[in-house]
Amino acid sequence: MKGSVIALGEWRGRGAAARLVDGQLDDLLIDPPDDTPRPGAIYRAIADRPMKGQGGVTVKLSGGQRGFLRQSKGLRPGQSLLVQIGTYAEPGKAVPVATRLLFKSRFAIVTPDAPGVNVSRQIKDPEERAALEALAVGMVPEGTGLILRSEAAGMPDDVVAGDIRTMTDLSQAILGDAEGREPELLLDGPDAHQTALRDWPEPELLADGPTAFADHSIDDLIEAALSPRLPLSGGAIAYVEATRALVAVDVNTGGDTSAAAGLKANLALIRALPRALRCRGLGGQITVDFAPLPKRDRRQVETALKAAFRADPVETMLAGWTPLGHFELQRKRERAPLDWR
Repeated sequence: MKGSVIALGEWRGRGAAARLVDGQLDDLLIDPPDDTPRPGAIYRAIADRPMKGQGGVTVKLSGGQRGFLRQSKGLRPGQSLLVQIGTYAEPGKAVPVATRLLFKSRFAIVTPDAPGVNVSRQIKDPEERAALEALAVGMVPEGTGLILRSEAAGMPDDVVAGDIRTMTDLSQAILGDAEGREPELLLDGPDAHQTALRDWPEPELLADGPTAFADHSIDDLIEAALSPRLPLSGGAIAYVEATRALVAVDVNTGGDTSAAAGLKANLALIRALPRALRCRGLGGQITVDFAPLPKRDRRQVETALKAAFRADPVETMLAGWTPLGHFELQRKRERAPLDWR
């Protein structure tokens, strides 16, 4: 169907949320295995031992899990501290954690120890920005910050204010539970359904229930996303394959033998790549082997990459060209990989 659909259901026994735009799978969230810490979860952790040469310290989490904190200054073994899961960990590695906590809802983000009121840059209207700033003043304790998200634009004041109060009360309760001798999960991270309803734009249709995925052929779309083969416009083809070390992306021009075939295939890949990575849950190091193109066209490719990933919700850094002519990206691992076993 035309328009946007959010479907909430299950895939292979795990909670899942899919976003369709004009019948195409545009975004996908899959819950990880039950024993995997989810991004956004907040723990009372216990500092363990510094990792020499890595500039950080391991911390004990509840359930026998371990985290890695990229700071150790001022920490002593056995000290309790609050940490938040930032990304998924690669198999066999400690979970990355941070001491800067974020309490996120659909309309606001409360930021303890980061004071100040900020409004999303996506809200352009000066009057709207001023109204939101005026609403937020005095709603959080001293020393606490607040970010008004783009979804707050146009919403009734009491709805936004209620959201801020809920997140503020939650943050104060968590902060008051920092002391203790044992690690403990204080706030679990949101599951796929909760994240979709919090972060995705309001859909034209919300499908929820046991037949939601079947009604919109979601399972078939997910199976297609499991394939490394990525058809592109103009007959070109790309392959997106995850290895232990990195995600490799290869671009082929297909049957096009024209002088501009390489550039056309590369631009088609760039338009499709953010969606392909989102739906596959891929992050970390990404190396793109573009179709052959002269160096004079590299600037156009870089501009297209910046535009494509600027609109993508997952933080992605464009590292640049390698001596062999590949392009490297670094992407946050905030999604559970689609092929997670």
